[in-house]
Amino acid sequence: MVSLKRIAVIGSTGSIGRQTLEIIRSFPDRFRVVALAAGKNTILLEEQVNEFKPRYIHFQGNRHDMQGSSFISLQEMMELSDIDTVLMAPAGISGLKPTLWAARAGKRIALANKESLVMAGGIINSEIARSGGKLLPVDSEHSAIWQCLKGEKQAVSGIILTASGGPFAKYSREQLEKVTPEQALKHPSWLMGPKVTVDSATLLNKGLEIIEAHHLFGVNYNDIKVLVHPSSLVHSMVEFKDGTIKAQLSYPDMRFPIQYALTYPQRWSNPNLPRLDWSSIGCLPFAEPDTSLFPCLELARNAGMQGGTYPAVLCGAGEAAVALFLNKHIPFTRIASIIEQVLNEHHPVYQPDIDTIEEEADRAYKRVMLIGTE
Repeated sequence: MVSLKRIAVIGSTGSIGRQTLEIIRSFPDRFRVVALAAGKNTILLEEQVNEFKPRYIHFQGNRHDMQGSSFISLQEMMELSDIDTVLMAPAGISGLKPTLWAARAGKRIALANKESLVMAGGIINSEIARSGGKLLPVDSEHSAIWQCLKGEKQAVSGIILTASGGPFAKYSREQLEKVTPEQALKHPSWLMGPKVTVDSATLLNKGLEIIEAHHLFGVNYNDIKVLVHPSSLVHSMVEFKDGTIKAQLSYPDMRFPIQYALTYPQRWSNPNLPRLDWSSIGCLPFAEPDTSLFPCLELARNAGMQGGTYPAVLCGAGEAAVALFLNKHIPFTRIASIIEQVLNEHHPVYQPDIDTIEEEADRAYKRVMLIGTE
């Protein structure tokens, strides 16, 4: 008899959360949704509660029970003994504390919130090691690396993260200056939330993934390479000391890495997931990213290498800059310049505690918002 997997979905009304529930819906006899947490979209949350009937819920706003599901705090939710796996998918820096609480509680964390590991990777890894928990990457790139490393006992010589390049990979500087939010939100390959979609267009998302890969796999920053791969079929590669390279491929659909994280170490057959048609693929092109047009990539790498509170400032500033752009307060090309300005102004704290990390991210967010009104 297959044991029932007891799941909490944090960020259930967002893009990753909804796709997670699609996977769970495909295996009703193998998953039990114990808890759901959302932001302000209580209408969708109520629909999810009605379908999956969790024991516990959390959302922003006035706390109340919902259709027999009890409202509890996020910290209480992360500490529940009847949850073994937490799908962590809240947007942006709001995922920091829930990820930390889940790590302290020894949970299996299917991690889709990259900012938590970017800002506090050392702290979270220490808590995971102490509690006996486990980090299971959900980002398609890190899931690919994780899968390529399975069964390998030798240290890697390098990691190659692939990037779709977003919708503006072939744009000139003049074209980028005229990009609208509507254009930026039309990603050519992936279905993602608005913040991640814009980050993909600026390559900030890939920069955050460099830092995340460093914390997940212990690879030096200089050994993590990024290549633009518009087809989005090769999700990342690992190069080994003998020159061998392993790649993981699948259709560009986030349900693949979500399902692998939830079912690990097994692979379950799911007829609802698309299969690649190899006869129609043709070539698999790769190219170097143009960091002169997309400077966020190296801004992020440098912030990671500097360490301390720099990655927290990167995340806070990036979140605010994207919000300003989506609300049409700044042009697309100013996202990177504002992030760079705030990073240059920062006075770092090295070996910060979690409260300091959160405070510096919040300070950077507010600083960007102030710059956007100048």
